[in-house]
Formats: sequence, C-alpha cells, structure tokens
Amino acid sequence: MEDKNTLGVQYMQQGKYEEAVKCFNEAIEANPNDPVGYINFGNVLAAVGEEEKALKFFQKAIELDDSAAAAYYSIGSLYYNRQQFLQAKDMFEKAIQKGMENADVFFMLGMSLMFLEQPRLALPYLQRAVELNENDVEAIFQFGLCLAQLEFVDEAMKQFHKTIQLDENHADAYYNLGVAYAYKEDVQTALNMFTKALAIQPDHLLAGHGKKLMEKALKQH
Repeated sequence: MEDKNTLGVQYMQQGKYEEAVKCFNEAIEANPNDPVGYINFGNVLAAVGEEEKALKFFQKAIELDDSAAAAYYSIGSLYYNRQQFLQAKDMFEKAIQKGMENADVFFMLGMSLMFLEQPRLALPYLQRAVELNENDVEAIFQFGLCLAQLEFVDEAMKQFHKTIQLDENHADAYYNLGVAYAYKEDVQTALNMFTKALAIQPDHLLAGHGKKLMEKALKQH
C-alpha cells in the first residue's frame, strides 16, 4: 500500500490535509502493522496543531517497529517546537541510532544542543548537516554561530561569508561578520558589515549598536 502513503505525502506537501488524512487512514486500514502510515498520520496531526494526538500515532509506530527512525525524529520535532530541548535531543539521538542519516536530523540535534548551551557537543552535528546539504543557508549560518561561540573566529567567518554567498539578504550573517571583524580590530570592515545588516533590516538593534561603537572607534583614531 506504499502508493497511499506516497499520495498522502504529496497532498500534505500541497497543504491538502484532509485528502492526506484520507490516504493515510486507508494505508493504515489496509496495512495495520506497517508503522509508516501511523508516522504519516501523526505528521499531518502535528502540522495542524493536534500534538497530543500526533504523539499517540508516533508511539504506536514505535510499538509496531522500535527501529522506526522517522517516528523518533517526528517526536523530537514536536518537543523541539515546544522548546523542550532535552527531550528533543534524546529523540533526535535515537533517530540517528536507528539509522537516520539525513541533514535534517543532524541539524535538529545540533540546534537542540545549542539551545541547551552545549556548543562543543553541537559542533559535529551542525558540521555534518552542512556536509550533507552544502546549500542549506540556515545550517551554514548556525554552524558559523556555533564556531563563533567556541571562539574559532576564522572558521566562523568562513561560514558567515558562505551564508551571504547563498543569501545576500541575511542580515544576521552580516551582523556576525561585523562582530568578528571588530574582534579582529578591523574597525572599518566591521562598520561596513553592520551598515549592510542595517540596510537589509533597519530595526536590527544589535547591528545599530555595533555601528555606533565602530563609528566612535573610528573617530578616536
């Protein structure tokens, strides 16, 4: 019954949740011991905000097959959205242990660890996410932030430059480059970066503050 699941996923991607529910329902009825239908059904419920019901479907999938990596990933995503980062981390780790190898799961595990203020542990996962998806702007940017927190400034700057190559309107990447250049005492370049961040996002308070500091520093030279 794989085709009902495939069709349901297509409907879900188009935002046609009712049609998706119908397909996954049929998939489950036709094949009640296959965890895939339950995971898909849970994902639809999560997408429409029915989180408690969604959890039950993910748990059912794990009862049927405790190596269903996608179920752990989906539970992790629910916890992550609720800002329960410790529980999210455990679930993403479980998904990886059960064989999930895509960029998303490494990114989500890395981000959970960043929110838990464990950048050293987050670093290899964010790095892996970037290796697996070299054009993921957000993963590259977050990898840069993680490197910066660990004071690998040059490595971090490379990632922020990459971010801007992929998305020239990424205000936060310019802002963080400004901070890095200021740290390196390259005041003029830092000022340029803060100015660029503000051109993209005029209400960027941190960039505004950085710009003032650099202007002051230039006057004192």
